Amino acid sequence: MTSADLLEELNCSICLGIYTDPVTLRCGHNFCRGCINQVLDTQERSGDYSCPDCRDDFEERPTLRKNTTLSNIAQCFLSTQPKEEQAPILCTYCIQSSVPAIKTCLLCEASLCVSHLHVHNKSSEHILAEPTTNMGSRKCSIHKKILEYYCTKDATLICVACRLDGDHKGHKIKTMKEVSDEKKERSRKILSNLTTKCKENEKNIQRLQEHKRKVQQKVNNEIDKAAAIFKDIRKRLEDEEKKVFSEIYRQGEQVSVSVTQFVKKLEMEKEMLTYRMDHITKLCNMSDPFSVLHEQEPNRDTSDTSHGDIGDLGNLDVGLISKTLNTGLSNFVAGVKTQTHGQYALAISLDVNTASEDIDISGDLSTISRSEMKQYHPKRFEYYPQVLGLKSFSSGLHSWEVETSESGTWRIGVSYDSVERKGDHSYFGENAKSWCLRRYNNNLYSVLHDTIHDSEEVSVSQDTSCLRVRIWLDYETGQLSFYELSDPIKHLHTFSAIFTKPLHAAFWVGCDAFHKDSWVKIEDCGK
Repeated sequence: MTSADLLEELNCSICLGIYTDPVTLRCGHNFCRGCINQVLDTQERSGDYSCPDCRDDFEERPTLRKNTTLSNIAQCFLSTQPKEEQAPILCTYCIQSSVPAIKTCLLCEASLCVSHLHVHNKSSEHILAEPTTNMGSRKCSIHKKILEYYCTKDATLICVACRLDGDHKGHKIKTMKEVSDEKKERSRKILSNLTTKCKENEKNIQRLQEHKRKVQQKVNNEIDKAAAIFKDIRKRLEDEEKKVFSEIYRQGEQVSVSVTQFVKKLEMEKEMLTYRMDHITKLCNMSDPFSVLHEQEPNRDTSDTSHGDIGDLGNLDVGLISKTLNTGLSNFVAGVKTQTHGQYALAISLDVNTASEDIDISGDLSTISRSEMKQYHPKRFEYYPQVLGLKSFSSGLHSWEVETSESGTWRIGVSYDSVERKGDHSYFGENAKSWCLRRYNNNLYSVLHDTIHDSEEVSVSQDTSCLRVRIWLDYETGQLSFYELSDPIKHLHTFSAIFTKPLHAAFWVGCDAFHKDSWVKIEDCGK
């Protein structure tokens, strides 16, 4: 089949163009969906429906079924055809020359250039639109009049005849311009919302990219720090290895020198013994009594020479070697722990101006305990025995350690400086401005934060094996972690939050009759 024959098969018999969204009637004939709908709309007035090709009658408006295969063939055919440039729409009245039109009068069904538009009829009946050759789509398919109105009930464009005498009589009718303006206004609002969302999306993208950049920078920094630590660890380990090997070699050399000296003495004694043995043998072999009597008699004690037991020569002191090894490794591990923790460790001093009147603070501002005397401080917490650290954290990584009393109860964590100073909402962990770890009943841990746990305590451990706790704060990532410094170190809990203000270390100690022995001491990790 040639292209011409295929094109003929793909042409709609109504519009004579290639099928657009082809549908099939019950009789088997195909049409563009828009074309057959216009025909059926016209037939609807009489109530008689028939196929435009075979005139097959239908009792009801026929159901249109999409012909997917024909649609694909039409699309494939169009994709293989060379695209023709759309010819400009020319002025209808410029017969002598080809002048592009700038408007089309729908009433006159004529396109106008600048000159003819200037002298064109200005009455409202002459509706001007953008240049077009498809003026049929701008007119009512029934009355052939210009579509000027919009029926809101049927959601369709109608002409003046449809409005006055047609099926749309009595419906709410608006002018096409009114509906167009309303649609434009809705579109402007949608555009405004989309523009706002787009800007927010762009800000979020920039924020995420900045966060990614900071995280990558932190990754690089942490890798550099870890690499430096491992390099130093390898050097320290090599130094400890050299110390142990040196001790082993020293002891081995000491035993070797002792053995060598003893062997030399034994060899000299052997020579003397051999000489004497030869002399005695010679004496025993003499036959002349006179010669035997004149020969000097050997010393009887020379064979009794002794230089000590060989077992007393010494051996490797395995115990000393083991002690050197264990001491070196212990110092090595302690040094590694100090190095890894020490790069973020800091000393915490307490802000006495925030201290409750029920607690006592040591002179070095490091220990919090129950006070028998009422201590007054400006800006203090009232009722609850708690205090804030003096230093604030608004970025970076930080850690500090505390030692606690064996009995009693306490709370440690962080808080915003803006936390309430009075009332129930000032209690650390029972508001949205503080996060804390609590120990109670002497050996149980729980964590508190108002917005995370709804003011309810969450148990995190049933066993306390150590009286020292480390607090680890990563401000940028919003993580606050607690570790019990047992052997091995035990992770108790990590809060995840978005910190928006500078944080202070926060401490609370039980001060009633049941917790009178409670105290918390801040370890000076900054030294």
